[in-house]
Amino acid sequence: MKNILSLTGVRVSLMALVLLCTASCTDNFGDYNKRGDQPTAEEMTRPVLLNSMIQQMQNYVIPVQENAYQMSENLIGHIYGRYFATTNGGWSTTFSFFNAGDGWINSPYNDVFPKTYEAWGKVKELTEAEGVYYSWAQILRIAAMHRMTDMYGPIPYSKLSEGTGGIAAAYDSQDIVYKQMIDDLDAAIDEITLYVAANPSDRSMYKADLVYGGDFSKWLKFARSLKFRILMRMVYADEAYAKAGIRELMDNESLLMDSNGDNANITVNRNPLNVMWDSYSDCRVAADIVTYMEGYSDPRMSAYFAHGEATFSNGKYNGLRVGILLDKNWSLKYSTPNEPESKKTVLWMPASEIAFLKAEAKLRWSDLPGGTAEDYYREAVRLSFEQHAASGYDTYIENDTKTQAAYVDPNLTPNNSTAALSTITIKWESTDTDEQNLERIITQKWIALYPLGTEAWSEHRRTGYPRFFSVPRVQNTDASLATRLASRIPFPPDERLNNTANYNGAVSLLGGADNYSTRLWWDKKVGKPNW
Repeated sequence: MKNILSLTGVRVSLMALVLLCTASCTDNFGDYNKRGDQPTAEEMTRPVLLNSMIQQMQNYVIPVQENAYQMSENLIGHIYGRYFATTNGGWSTTFSFFNAGDGWINSPYNDVFPKTYEAWGKVKELTEAEGVYYSWAQILRIAAMHRMTDMYGPIPYSKLSEGTGGIAAAYDSQDIVYKQMIDDLDAAIDEITLYVAANPSDRSMYKADLVYGGDFSKWLKFARSLKFRILMRMVYADEAYAKAGIRELMDNESLLMDSNGDNANITVNRNPLNVMWDSYSDCRVAADIVTYMEGYSDPRMSAYFAHGEATFSNGKYNGLRVGILLDKNWSLKYSTPNEPESKKTVLWMPASEIAFLKAEAKLRWSDLPGGTAEDYYREAVRLSFEQHAASGYDTYIENDTKTQAAYVDPNLTPNNSTAALSTITIKWESTDTDEQNLERIITQKWIALYPLGTEAWSEHRRTGYPRFFSVPRVQNTDASLATRLASRIPFPPDERLNNTANYNGAVSLLGGADNYSTRLWWDKKVGKPNW
């Protein structure tokens, strides 16, 4: 059988792809029955394969299979984004301590790249890189690769686009990856815009669509909003380029996600976050997010957290400090995510995030079209309250006194208590400096992004906010990681061994050592807290 793509040693045959497709839908796919007779076997196989490959790509934007989810989101983004802490006292070589073992570092790359690119390559082959299916696949590819580049830095991207990659794929510098993703998004948006204009009510691909049920007008909003996210990440590295793209988006802001009906949530068979805290019992809520929400008397706490298997009898939500080693029996007493097994969705992007992006853009560039930074900030918080069915928004948004609470660890041996780091309040203050209002925007954005750990980590690296607690236990030669935290994770050791020449090229593109400390291309802000 013909190998359609090879990456990190994974080879997929056409027969294997067919076997993956038995649960997908073929009804109403194009006009393959236009002759008036029965479709041929070849015509039937094509839509089945396309639907299956699109589903596979959706399942790896944020991996939903529990082991892949744990290795690429829960043990990295959730830790560095300070939503959760690990409970397993036997894990002494982890991302929490900046000394993860080779298997841990390999996993995000080896899970996401093969699964994404084997599916993307097949869609490209079947569609000849044209039409709505290919454009849809491009959006999914970009959503997955954006997370990968923000973990590692340089990644293979453009050479794979040309079909010349495989196991020896060359890496692109992150600035090239970012700008190529923008170009690819623009092309996909143009193609799907034409499709939606010609077929406004079409939902024929609904069984392949685990997010929007075949509604491509929603995919257009998601694609433009993803572009906004990518452009804002670039503001300290290439401000002129970022501003030009953001201006275009805000000129047509009604085409962005603007209501909770636009939220991107993928439907799953098994809730991977529930598996993390319940079946695996490997994570509990982080001290950082609990102290901010406790200090703000945030009504969303009960939507986010539960008290756990056993409480400390203090009637509070109790967060676990990231970067400590505790006996697991002690760790399990801390609060858990309020994430039941019955919840069958995983969040990709909420509408509140886009309102926060607009708030920051207007704070940065007052000459952009649209409302004020304060207007967008208030709307963003309101959308988050609505998303979580929380009451009390009107009181919350006007509070100008409450700040982050100090952390008091109820487990007094060892005592990891620490003072609050932030004095930022909730209410928008027009007399505050732009930097104070940026901290206000990003702190509230971080709360609203929960539990999107990798995105939270990226925004913390970009802006320095929110202010996170230091790591008590650093098992890395760079002691400064205790306060400034990880800038990236090292490249996969498998690449160093099996793709040596391109690995060496990737390190040269990185512009520093292949370690946790080297800052990514977009991480250019001067004067970040704790740096």
